[in-house]
Amino acid sequence: MLNALEIREDFYLNAKPIKIISGAIHYFRVDPDSWYDRLKKIKAMGCNTVETYVAWNVHEPKKGEFHFSGAYDLIKFFELAQQLNLYIILRPSPYICAEWEFGGLPAWLLKDPNMKVRSCYRPFLEHVRSYYETLIPLIAPYQINNGGPIILIQVENEYGYYCNDKEYLLILADMMEELGITVPLVTSDSTRASILQAGSIPEKALPTVNCGANLKQRLDALKTIISNRPLMCMEFWVGWFNVWGGEYQVQSLSELNQDLKDMLAIGHINIYMAHGGTNFGFMNGANYYEKVVDSYITETYAPATTSYDYQAPINEAGELTEKFYVFKQTIETITGQKNKLPLDYEQVNVKALGTWPVSEKVSLFQVIDVLSQPVYHKHPVTMESLDQAYGYVLYRSELAEQTGRQTIKLLDTNDRAQVFLNKEHQFTAYQETFNMKQTLNLSDGSNDQLDILVENMGRANFGRYLDQQRKGINKGVMLDEYFHTGWEHYPLPLTNLDELDFNKGYHKGQPAFYKIIFNVDQLSDTYLTLPGWGKGVVFLNQFNLGRFWKQGPQRSLYVPASKLITGENQLIIFETEGEAAETIQFIKDNRP
Repeated sequence: MLNALEIREDFYLNAKPIKIISGAIHYFRVDPDSWYDRLKKIKAMGCNTVETYVAWNVHEPKKGEFHFSGAYDLIKFFELAQQLNLYIILRPSPYICAEWEFGGLPAWLLKDPNMKVRSCYRPFLEHVRSYYETLIPLIAPYQINNGGPIILIQVENEYGYYCNDKEYLLILADMMEELGITVPLVTSDSTRASILQAGSIPEKALPTVNCGANLKQRLDALKTIISNRPLMCMEFWVGWFNVWGGEYQVQSLSELNQDLKDMLAIGHINIYMAHGGTNFGFMNGANYYEKVVDSYITETYAPATTSYDYQAPINEAGELTEKFYVFKQTIETITGQKNKLPLDYEQVNVKALGTWPVSEKVSLFQVIDVLSQPVYHKHPVTMESLDQAYGYVLYRSELAEQTGRQTIKLLDTNDRAQVFLNKEHQFTAYQETFNMKQTLNLSDGSNDQLDILVENMGRANFGRYLDQQRKGINKGVMLDEYFHTGWEHYPLPLTNLDELDFNKGYHKGQPAFYKIIFNVDQLSDTYLTLPGWGKGVVFLNQFNLGRFWKQGPQRSLYVPASKLITGENQLIIFETEGEAAETIQFIKDNRP
């Protein structure tokens, strides 16, 4: 049968054996102006296939509101890959992990207080079906048997790490096929036997594994499950992601290259990531890591950095690394096929654009009523209850006239909270410190204004806490031994910064907005670095470049040339710690 991929003892395309050598790239992490460049470099490395997730939360940011254009033009991405004769492995949600916000699930799911994601909970499946009824008719014409580039489609993702509900997986697979998916289905899970068993439906989808080391020695469980079918590593981890406050991740290139040789000799591979890209905006995910505190094991929240470079063969700006050339040589040796580099591959245009001063600044408290309209609730409510997905919420309440000291405790708050009394910073709560009582020193003879600025630093993308990712204050604020009532909620998604009035006033030490005007003669990629700045988020010509934090390990933000304008450009920095320098700088290299 022409234009068909078959799974027998190996993969067969048009009745001929094919070795799938794939490279991962996430279209939603890459500026669309760079898609073609990155794809042709993946092909030049020796890949015949490209793999991408589909992030539900960017395509349906609000219930029933679908986006499939611009940065999320999935069809354009397919067509560019097909122009380069690249096949596609598609991994279309509902959950993708990927160190992406909420694992690709839309935040509005959590407005339902009973939501059970990744399960047979009826409302969840109804939302998935509604999404698939829009998504799959777009995908279906691009399957290989319809003349398109898509050869494999994945059901869910690493489900064995989460649950063993085979009914749920089979419902998804049946739903896909009912709506028009006809190419072979796959699943992907750990090489550990119990996890692989929990997440596999071998009667419906070919099991594959995800692994970062010693591939050849860790395939026994997969061999047992698949019997006489092809071995595939769906995610060969050639790097790793970074988390704020963590150590910069480095992998051994020689060991990775040996694993690549081993896997190519015995099966099929998807290099994760071939090009990592960037968590622009507020779209980084988070994980929970075990930590020993006073002999007890606790789990620490760890949000991913803005950069998702992943130490990939093609770096964040599209430059070819040593890993690229080593992998290219290995692939050519195994396949016997030479792959020409694009003629313009060396023309990556990354430049330093100089140092520029802050021109205007204004405190958040001076413009809060410009940026947000308050919503009153007796008790604090979550971001999702306010129909807000990302950013910050300012909770404000007036304390009755009292004197002396009063304790305060924020109960079940995500993810980071700064507490102000009469606009003066009192303390910051984050991770384990949410369980600690703090003290407020009240004014004498007057009412006090209590403000709590809470930041959503990224919903978990992995693990058992997915249903507990509601951001903001979940349970309440305790003053002494009682729950305090009477709260104004100011949602701050920061999508309306064009309304900022920099004439409203500035007070040092408060969260504030800073404007920088700079000029560009020739457009080029660059990196923004912020020495002397504390924590916050940066907007370039109204585009959200992402978060920064002085604790690292990330020290610079990638700036695509397409986000710049010839002539005058504008940066707006929202800095939350009251730590701001007088200048910013654009540099040529990505500094870990």
